[in-house]
Amino acid sequence: MLLRRLRPALAQRAGRNDIPAVVWKEPYLETCCRSALHRLRLAGRVGRPPGMKDGPCLARLSGMGLCRERADGWFEITTAGVERHCSEILKKTDAALA
Repeated sequence: MLLRRLRPALAQRAGRNDIPAVVWKEPYLETCCRSALHRLRLAGRVGRPPGMKDGPCLARLSGMGLCRERADGWFEITTAGVERHCSEILKKTDAALA
């Protein structure tokens, strides 16, 4: 809502009228969570064990659907997590993945 109110002022200040109403499509990932997502991707099918320092980030990523907690308590990356890793960490677009 704040962005919607500030958008005209920001566009005028920048001399642009093409600033989109919605700038972000996905929730922001803190640096620690980005690192946890990268470690999850590197771990592959093995996953990440519970009780590590990145446990709170893994729980947060799980809530966002980017990873899941298995029955054994370990975390593994989901398809959505792989896509987010590619777009945000590797900076690859859909066109670059094809």
